[in-house]
Amino acid sequence: SVKIIKYRKNIKKEKISNFIKSINAMNAEYIFFADINSSPCATAKKEEIKQKYKNVNKNKIIIVIKEIESWYLAGLDNEASEELKTHKVKKTDDITKEKFNTLIPKKFTSRIDFMSELLKKFSIKVAKRKNKSFEYFVEKYGICNDDVQ
Repeated sequence: SVKIIKYRKNIKKEKISNFIKSINAMNAEYIFFADINSSPCATAKKEEIKQKYKNVNKNKIIIVIKEIESWYLAGLDNEASEELKTHKVKKTDDITKEKFNTLIPKKFTSRIDFMSELLKKFSIKVAKRKNKSFEYFVEKYGICNDDVQ
């Protein structure tokens, strides 16, 4: 089974560290995702996370460059971009939340609606080409081969 724990600023770091400690004690698997934000590189961000959450294994940390919204957008091919009436983006490594928000077509009543539509048209193969951190994630975890969308 898979359980997604969303980061919230009001969760204390001790609680997250203890949760990771319990996962480790069960020998269960986990992936810890984090946006790179203002860190100079993925290695520095991993070190920052390791300092903050003592029980996290650095090999379980995936750094999203720039932010998770960039992964959503990366999965759109040109045809899907036209269907959704959003800008075609060749590379999404530098997409921030703010830039992402400017790309939401007016026909969508909310950001969540737009993100849901992106996922319906999402291509792993396209996303690997458009975003280096997504490509790293897919390759590291063997998510799929190039034949699968």
